Amino acid sequence: MAVLERSELEASPLSDLHAIADQLGLDGFRRLRKADLIDAILEESGGAGHTAASDDAEAPEGRNGARGEGRRAPRAGRSRSRGRRGSGAAGARADAEDDGEPPAGEEREEVIAEGSVEVLTNGSGFLRVSPPEPSDEDVYISAAQVRRCELVSGDRVTGPVRAPRRSERYPSLVRIDTINGASADAVAERAPYEDLPAAYPSERLALGSQDPTLAAIEWLTPLGLGSRVVICGAPRSGKTSTLRSLLGVLASREDLEVSVVLAGVRPEEIPEWQEGPVAPSAALSFAASADAQGQALERALDAAKRVASRGGNALVLADGLDGVHPHAARKALAAARNLRDAGSLTLIATAGRPFGGETTVIALDAALTSTGRQPILDLLGSGAVRPELLVGEDGAQAIAKARAAALESAN
Repeated sequence: MAVLERSELEASPLSDLHAIADQLGLDGFRRLRKADLIDAILEESGGAGHTAASDDAEAPEGRNGARGEGRRAPRAGRSRSRGRRGSGAAGARADAEDDGEPPAGEEREEVIAEGSVEVLTNGSGFLRVSPPEPSDEDVYISAAQVRRCELVSGDRVTGPVRAPRRSERYPSLVRIDTINGASADAVAERAPYEDLPAAYPSERLALGSQDPTLAAIEWLTPLGLGSRVVICGAPRSGKTSTLRSLLGVLASREDLEVSVVLAGVRPEEIPEWQEGPVAPSAALSFAASADAQGQALERALDAAKRVASRGGNALVLADGLDGVHPHAARKALAAARNLRDAGSLTLIATAGRPFGGETTVIALDAALTSTGRQPILDLLGSGAVRPELLVGEDGAQAIAKARAAALESAN
């Protein structure tokens, strides 16, 4: 078992401490006060540090109804045994039976489950033993475990499970031992995402589209892996349709984990997004509160951060930022970055105006849009920071010449 830390134990509910004590084989742990129980756990485990591998195994009460007491965790073909253990006082027998577990003092197998993670929208998840299809033998993963171990859908994890309690349907993961073949302890020792060094985007996102506006965006306001992009303009300037067009050409890239968030859109637009190449992870109309919209965006970005910190490339498209609090919008933009020693998180969002801190601004001209002229790019209002890193020195000079010509035409 991973080393435990007092602060983590003190912040855990009593049910989680009971699960840990049961794993350690402590006698009479259910009769101890919380402070005494923490002391006993630390003394038995012999440590004061705790890693993300250890966590609560609390499954949601009443999830899909009860399925009977004493149901065993997944077995042959779906999980593997790792020895036998047993201890506990006779006084804990009744409590253990109430939990749907073998009474303390009797030997029982520690069953290890292995499968693929599916993270749910509420932050918790399931270990799918026969992915991608759900199964009655799937194992519940608490939201705390997902957060601490920075799990994302598709991760392969292993860990011991406990049988479901009286009002639970699924067995629960007691702790996470490995993530994608690596020790969960090693994964937990990585620096936080915000502390990883970043660099300006240097790998251009090629669009390769015949659409005049997308072609103009690709060469005059280039995007890169790790870009913070805002598509801005007046109402009805084409921000949403441009974002959908970008999704259409980027969704098929195998090197990108693409997600879509709709925050504050028109109700009529939601079905159009849902029928697209990537279904939105959240779809809120403008009737939703600013807090709800901000939380939906934050959840998507948290998942993308985990992808990027492990070396992958995540792309989040958000329509839009106007409905969230300005501070939340700037925080969302700041999440996107090109990590020097890991992957990247690219954010492309719509808004009425730039917020500051973008690496690329794509400004659209409502007059061009309303008259059907293409491209609808407002070149003078658009621009990219350090474009030479994405299109080279010659490309950057060509952008400067195009902007100068646009300025002369405007005058």
